Amino acid sequence: MLNPELKSQIRRIWNSFYAGGIANHLMAIEQISYLIFMKRLEDMDLEHKKAADRRNEKYVSICKGQENCRWSYWINMPAEEMIAHVRDKVFPFIKNLKGEDNFFSHAMKDAVFMIPKPSLLQETVKLIDELNITHQNQDTQGDIYEYLLSELQQSGKNGSFRTPRHIIRMIVELVDPVLGDRICDPACGTGGFLINAYQHILKENTSPDVLEMDEDGVPHHLAGDKITDKKQRAFLKEQALHGFDFDTTMVRIALMNAVLHGIDKPNIRYTDTLSKAYEEKDKYEVVLANPPFKGNIDKSDISGRLKLKTTKTELLFMNLFVELLVVGGKCGVIVPDGVLFGSSNAHKEARTMLVEENELQGIIKMPSGVFKPYAGVSTAVVVFAKGGTTDKVWFYDMQVDGFSLDDKRTKTPDKNDIPDIIAKWNAREKNKQPSKGEKWFWVDAKEIRENKYDLSISRYKPVEYEEVQYEPPQAILAKTTALEAEIEREIKEIEGMLQ
Repeated sequence: MLNPELKSQIRRIWNSFYAGGIANHLMAIEQISYLIFMKRLEDMDLEHKKAADRRNEKYVSICKGQENCRWSYWINMPAEEMIAHVRDKVFPFIKNLKGEDNFFSHAMKDAVFMIPKPSLLQETVKLIDELNITHQNQDTQGDIYEYLLSELQQSGKNGSFRTPRHIIRMIVELVDPVLGDRICDPACGTGGFLINAYQHILKENTSPDVLEMDEDGVPHHLAGDKITDKKQRAFLKEQALHGFDFDTTMVRIALMNAVLHGIDKPNIRYTDTLSKAYEEKDKYEVVLANPPFKGNIDKSDISGRLKLKTTKTELLFMNLFVELLVVGGKCGVIVPDGVLFGSSNAHKEARTMLVEENELQGIIKMPSGVFKPYAGVSTAVVVFAKGGTTDKVWFYDMQVDGFSLDDKRTKTPDKNDIPDIIAKWNAREKNKQPSKGEKWFWVDAKEIRENKYDLSISRYKPVEYEEVQYEPPQAILAKTTALEAEIEREIKEIEGMLQ
């Protein structure tokens, strides 16, 4: 819901980076994030001082002794002086911050200031200042950063790329996290699942007359006014959301994304969650993720608690999700189609684990164009709850998602299965069968076992036969006789012309 002026200002920031020689989108958004953090740091410091003054408490500024690192101190410096000051003074300062406001600095250990030109820094700082981020409402702050991230159009390593936000919102709706849940994304990227889970909880706790949905289905005016308990509100903002990623750049971007969406103290850290260094277990009520596809991990570094004998990351993550959840906890995850029908022992063991040791609730087959222009890989959404066994599995064959399935991904609001998926999921009953033409159906666990735990939708999708009315044999024979006579007549005409 950004107004055209704000969008224009953000476009100008991107254009300044292109013109300044930084065409790599990931590098650009990282450098922009550093500058936004420098701006926000002073603004937050002033907010905390005002709050302390109202309580008649003493407040020690985070910039005490280094006032020359404040945004307001150096923003009007000449370009050459500014870049030297930011590079040599301000950047080292934010990398070594201490205290309660260091949510960003702990991820900055290997960060590098890479803005090469004084003019580029000066222009970008001016544009960020004009955005007036701190004085925008919370919705707009988050939208500003999401609009910046919308330009992030390059794949990461090992099949990692930014998950489309409408797909994330769909998965969050299916899993339905609630206030009090501890939520984890062990491969969080830019933090989309965590932020959308946070927004979902606020949406469910905001009065209908306050809430507003934009044309893309994004909720706005998330007051969360029904959350009257201060401890619950503090838990949601400071303890409910946990993200991990093995890419430090993504961690830094996710942190800034979370802060600008109103998450006060993001629990987002640099960690390889498949490795022996990560030991969390039986901790979360909800896991949401789109883990890296087609990756491999060094066998010697794989955590001993993961029982699947494989080095394939997409399978190890499935094992990890089960380990992270408390009994009864829910998971919504995107997987490549190969996970559903792969023939290796590890693939079969992963699917057996889902069906026999958990309640596999649903599988939504997505069209291959969902991740374009990044990749054309075929994927599915898997939803399960930890513990118990599976009785029936709900399948849905998504064919359209509200966008064209080519590289352009043009909006097609009249071609969108997502509202139907959410509606049918929420109304599903195991003894209810679909009407003709529906895209969903149930499959008994017994049938899945008989098919060696194959979970591909093509294995079970009902074949709809249409009755065809044929003409009586006598009529067909009469037409054939007439056709033969016509052919014979034409042959004689041709022979006559040749004589």
